[in-house]
Amino acid sequence: MPHKSDDDLENNQSSSSEEDDEDQTWDDWVSDSEIRSCQSLFDSTRLPSVEAILAYDKENHGFDLNEACSKLSLDFHGRIRLINYIRKNNIPARDLSKLDGTEGIFQSDEYLIPAVQDDLLLQVQSDDWSDTDDENATFSDPKRKIQALERQLKAAKEDLAEYRRMVSAKLDISNLVEAVTTNDTNKPAVPERDDDSHYFQSYGEHDIHAVMIQDKVRTSTYAHFILTNPALFRDAIVLDVGCGTGILSLFAARGGAKRVIAVDASDIADKAAKIVKANGLENVITVIRGKVEEITLPEDIKHVDIIVSEWMGYALLYESMLDSVLRARDRFLRPGGVVAPSQCKMMLALCDATEIYKDRIGFWDDVYGFDLSTMASDLYDEAIVDVVGPDTVFSAPYTIKDILINSITTRQLDFSTSFKLISTVQRRTKINSFILYFDTFFTTTGDAVSPNTMVKVINDGDVVLAEVWPVGGKPPPQRRKSLGPEKDKITSFSTGPKSIPTHWKQTIFLLRQPMTVTEGAIVHGTFYCRKSETNSRELDVEIHYSVQDDADAIRGDTTIQMYKVR
Repeated sequence: MPHKSDDDLENNQSSSSEEDDEDQTWDDWVSDSEIRSCQSLFDSTRLPSVEAILAYDKENHGFDLNEACSKLSLDFHGRIRLINYIRKNNIPARDLSKLDGTEGIFQSDEYLIPAVQDDLLLQVQSDDWSDTDDENATFSDPKRKIQALERQLKAAKEDLAEYRRMVSAKLDISNLVEAVTTNDTNKPAVPERDDDSHYFQSYGEHDIHAVMIQDKVRTSTYAHFILTNPALFRDAIVLDVGCGTGILSLFAARGGAKRVIAVDASDIADKAAKIVKANGLENVITVIRGKVEEITLPEDIKHVDIIVSEWMGYALLYESMLDSVLRARDRFLRPGGVVAPSQCKMMLALCDATEIYKDRIGFWDDVYGFDLSTMASDLYDEAIVDVVGPDTVFSAPYTIKDILINSITTRQLDFSTSFKLISTVQRRTKINSFILYFDTFFTTTGDAVSPNTMVKVINDGDVVLAEVWPVGGKPPPQRRKSLGPEKDKITSFSTGPKSIPTHWKQTIFLLRQPMTVTEGAIVHGTFYCRKSETNSRELDVEIHYSVQDDADAIRGDTTIQMYKVR
């Protein structure tokens, strides 16, 4: 028997698929759709038809797929990308209103690959794409109606066949078949685990940079520190680690830096170079694409005076970018140099996250009269990144990790800390979670702040940019000079519930067994945090805790719960 080439195999598969489609009648097509059920875009609900599930999503999640596709002017493949994007990333319906149709997902082949097998939503077109003449026709003649339906069916089959060919090419089915049939001894070695590729790819997207720059607390604090400390930045050589769009490098150049080296390993570095040129700062800022662990500085630069970086992740240490900053510090920072920010504190407190519990877990207890609580059992193993209000916190925060960037080592980023939280509830209350956030400090010396230093909390309505960008051409306000010796300026911000929300939000650890406390009750515990063994950019957290009703009471049993931060 002649050996078929890979192209023949793929062509035969595609041809066979198309022939099967041609053999189907309209009744067969409709019949197949009715036999299979269709899953909601936002939860596990399945209904017998596409129409039913679209109506369900519109009523229960406020999302109309057809209306969204029309608003975004999506073609057949754009619709497919949108559906798979929602399914693969579990996008909440409320976030979809932010899309404008220009996002990278609508050009990415990744989202042409079905997220759900035999997804009926991928096989049905929006009414907006039917033939115009057919839409306007009244179809008083049954034959005309049949002809119109047949044309729609043919168009749908053609689109589906093209989609199958694109997915087949994307998945490289012929190579997959060859790999399955090849002798085990010829199989290539399993590639080494790569925790970095997806991380850097994610920072090549535009949206994530827009979110970060639009975070008023984050961006204005960095700008304030850089632009109000000319004595530190004037004529300095600055290294920007993970520069992204280069916004911190631009601030440094405006603040008087002599040279700025902006480093990023993602595709965004190419855009950063163009941004630098567009602002006429190419003689000051040099953009280098690469990992800071591997790059070399320009020949005329041996060391840098300042390192600036926005390295913080969820729960502060998620993404492990601090490791790269510490490596840059050890390789390039001159003795006595400054890292900005200079210090971060991880804060832990008691929290009543009832609304988050209802939204994420309690929801499953009664779904159309059915108990689906099994779906919620694994959710306790995942830390939740969300925003809670200041009225949900029922203890003073406890510093579980104080990180001084000038001196800490990467080994010290895996840690365990004992804590004690004293309840501030006014009556007997069930506490269902711990909350974690971080406070960040900038000093001109890089030294630690005094333990009693209060972090700046930015509230709604606070004007935080006036001194950086004066309005209407007016000069910035002049402060009276102090009569005494000038103190080290401290700039800071908080990601806690008392501040306006940041893009870091807060990290919530829901408890499987809520604790009942009264005013003055003491929660003793130990917080363990380390890099995940399966992905070094994720975190494994373990919390041991027990409750003591008052200082004279005996501690209760210790409860242990483990979480993933990812």
